[in-house]
Amino acid sequence: MSSLRRKQGFLVVISGPSGAGKNTVVNELGKRLDRIRYSVSATTRPPGPGEVDGVHYDFVTHDEFQEMREAGELLEWATVYGNFYGTPRRFIEETTAEGYDVILDIDIQGARQVRSRWPAGIFVYLMPPSMEELWRRICARGRDSRDAINSRFNLAWDELEAVFDYDYVVVNSNLDEAVDNLRAIITAERSKVARCDLVGFIKNLKTNRRCNSSE
Repeated sequence: MSSLRRKQGFLVVISGPSGAGKNTVVNELGKRLDRIRYSVSATTRPPGPGEVDGVHYDFVTHDEFQEMREAGELLEWATVYGNFYGTPRRFIEETTAEGYDVILDIDIQGARQVRSRWPAGIFVYLMPPSMEELWRRICARGRDSRDAINSRFNLAWDELEAVFDYDYVVVNSNLDEAVDNLRAIITAERSKVARCDLVGFIKNLKTNRRCNSSE
């Protein structure tokens, strides 16, 4: 049977308030869907314990980061506690050209920058089932101070309105359902006529057609 080939992959941007479960959903998605790659951010901060250059982050110097930014090589960038973080454009260009879809887990501010520079991306907002559940998840992380927890939770109220800037919304009330819904979105996007090499597919069907005949 002939297979339907895609012209290239696409970028999927996933955002949501802290505690919505983005990392968990994204990591689980990779186990259930093929031809997926994860965008690796560039950062000027030093590697943490167990972190590998090119796997967890692209660790660069401040001068290298500045050169990337000035050359337009970053889709977005931000300063966090004195260190720079950014999303390299080249990885996404090369990976989608190879037919892989790239997942970018990023905050709302970064997603706005990405949309302005990569409007063809698919933007998905991961929503908590309730604010009570969001509060429970933030507290359950066990790594934040009370002030940090309050700050994250208060910010989440403002970030809820950002959902209207996205193409899709997934409510993460159940991990399996959330992952399946995200997979369904990506699968549907992969099947869009504009993304498929239908000219080649139809040509192949006509070349290999078999005529029914009675013996």
